[in-house]
Amino acid sequence: MTDLSHHARRLRDMADALEAQSKPTDDPLTPHPDTLAVIANRHTNRGQLNYAVPDVLQLQRRIRRYNADHDLPHGDIVATALDIWLRAKGYPPDLTPLKP
Repeated sequence: MTDLSHHARRLRDMADALEAQSKPTDDPLTPHPDTLAVIANRHTNRGQLNYAVPDVLQLQRRIRRYNADHDLPHGDIVATALDIWLRAKGYPPDLTPLKP
């Protein structure tokens, strides 16, 4: 009989890794705890993100309104929204260098 314990262990490790990447919540728009930690750290290196987006979506106006209502910096709004969307599509960040 073939010993499959190695494969079972690998599958458990993969399942644990996937669960650690994204724990489902009742609200699919809830930011990941790692994302919140990165955004809360004001010493995090930041880079400019420039993309042409359709004017009709009024993204700049909507971001300014959200900022006014919630006092969240514009960059944090964009970072949170993009991170949620990319994680949902199966593209989580590799944050291992950020963990001790």
